Amino acid sequence: MSEAPRETETDEELEDLLGFLRDARGFDFTGYKRSSLGRRIRKRMADVGTNAYADYRDQLETNADEFHALFNTILINVTSLFRDADTWTYLQREVVPELLDRLGSKDEIRVWSAGCSSGEEAYSLAIMFAEALGIEEALARVKIYGTDVDEEALRDARSGLYAAKSLEPLPAELRDKYFEQNGAQYAFRSDLRRRVIFGRHDITRDAPISRLDLLLCRNALMYFNVEAQTQIIDRFHFALRQGGFLCLGKAEMLLNDADRFDVVSMRQRIFRRRPGDASAPYQPAPPKLRAGFGRELQSVARSRQLRDLILDAAPGAALAVDPEGVVVLINNHARLQFGLTANDIGRPFQDLEISYRPVELRSLIDQATHERRTLRVNGAQRRVGEDIQVFDIIVQPLAGDGGLPTATHITFTDVTVTTQLKAEVKRVREDLETAYEELQSTNEELETTNEELQSSIEELETTNEELQSTNEELETTNEELQSGNEELETMNEEMRIRSEELDEARAFLEGVLTSVAAAVVVLDKDLTVKSWNRGAVDLWGLRPDEVVDEPFFGLEFGLPLEQLRAVVVECAKTGKRAAPVEIDAVNRLGRSFGCTVQCSPFDGHRGGVVLSMEEARSDGAA
Repeated sequence: MSEAPRETETDEELEDLLGFLRDARGFDFTGYKRSSLGRRIRKRMADVGTNAYADYRDQLETNADEFHALFNTILINVTSLFRDADTWTYLQREVVPELLDRLGSKDEIRVWSAGCSSGEEAYSLAIMFAEALGIEEALARVKIYGTDVDEEALRDARSGLYAAKSLEPLPAELRDKYFEQNGAQYAFRSDLRRRVIFGRHDITRDAPISRLDLLLCRNALMYFNVEAQTQIIDRFHFALRQGGFLCLGKAEMLLNDADRFDVVSMRQRIFRRRPGDASAPYQPAPPKLRAGFGRELQSVARSRQLRDLILDAAPGAALAVDPEGVVVLINNHARLQFGLTANDIGRPFQDLEISYRPVELRSLIDQATHERRTLRVNGAQRRVGEDIQVFDIIVQPLAGDGGLPTATHITFTDVTVTTQLKAEVKRVREDLETAYEELQSTNEELETTNEELQSSIEELETTNEELQSTNEELETTNEELQSGNEELETMNEEMRIRSEELDEARAFLEGVLTSVAAAVVVLDKDLTVKSWNRGAVDLWGLRPDEVVDEPFFGLEFGLPLEQLRAVVVECAKTGKRAAPVEIDAVNRLGRSFGCTVQCSPFDGHRGGVVLSMEEARSDGAA
């Protein structure tokens, strides 16, 4: 009983965090699958030692750099040149030849790599078309767009620089042909790189690139929920020309889209856009609001939708222009009457034919705005083929708070309708009503059959969606593991380099100590022996394995150590070189001699001393 409220509270905290990321940085992750998204966010929280979503939000608010680290964790950038070789082989052998046969010899080829990460896929496309067409023709005809939401990955893509390891999947002849060595890296050839355009684009929110012949979006849809996937596929359908090809990842499918896409290769997840209305403007369905976004956002969406419905229901054509001369509104009648589209919203009004035909409207807009009154033009004529249309036009300035102009509303009333046309419309309407009744009867007969089939279809769809979801989760986990493996390989390489450097330094130091003829002994700050060179072995007869890590003043050999204790302790304490001390000693052969001992501070290892012992004189004793 206690776990359910806790889980609900965690879900609400996650939604609050996603809303904060959207409002603070413009990254809208609300369409992502909660399982993989929550897993990636919790991974980053564990890296910074945070357990609660609310605490992690506080950290984001106080540390702007943490946004960057979080987005890199969420946006898994796993890619390489010609990744999934079987898919690229199929594209080269089957798709590209069919695409080139359908187009004219001079037609532009437009390609989009959506979710391109650091650019390897976009450059793979450039190489593929250059091999199919030849470099010169590819430079003249092929235009490739690479988009992603990760700005850091896009910066890497624009540079076109890759490590030698990244080019390993590429045959040597292709590497030499399309890449030039630049220091320790390789740069994609500059002339082809200019045909690849990179830019930030969110496939869940931004308008799609249009008139495409080939669209690749591999292993990106699997991170989104079903609702977001549906909206993305709608955008892709609009973006492709009739007969254009769509290539998805191996864990992704098109569900219930057989009326819009034909299957080219189910194994390679390649589909073809079926013939349809290619000129239909892109009008995405309004997304459903998630719980937690607030009633205010729902109210705004309903008001906006109601406004659009009212404008489209108005009897005449209408459009609006803001004070900067940019089109901000076109209703459905205006689009149909004057050949406008939703894409014309946001364009300068002066670029549209409607601005000067059937009448010069720009001067009327300026006059109405300046005089702050509504102007009317009656009987404006517009020729369409052999027919002439006549309109009454009203130019109405709109003012906001404080009386400042906010827009100009222009309406067109068609006054060319005649009695004969009305009768024709009535006759056509009656024919349509008769046809509708016949269709209605047929529809009722089909409904019975459809209901019987619907139950079976729903069961199959449920099973298919469950399998698809499982497949996408497995692919997501695989990419996460691959990303982690690449990080471990990088760390292992760094450790190997450091180990080699350490071995080299140790060998160098041992060589120096060995080459010194005098007996050299290195003591740490606790006066424990840390180094005993060959000179010390030859002089005193003790091997390094007998003395290293032993207290120096606990050793017994031919040097009276107690006479040195005060000098060594003082040197270790003050860190200053002591004056040479000459002591009578006995070497390993039992011969007495005068030993000069030099005590110096050892600055390289947190304190300690270095003792240098040499024979000063001999008394002739055996």
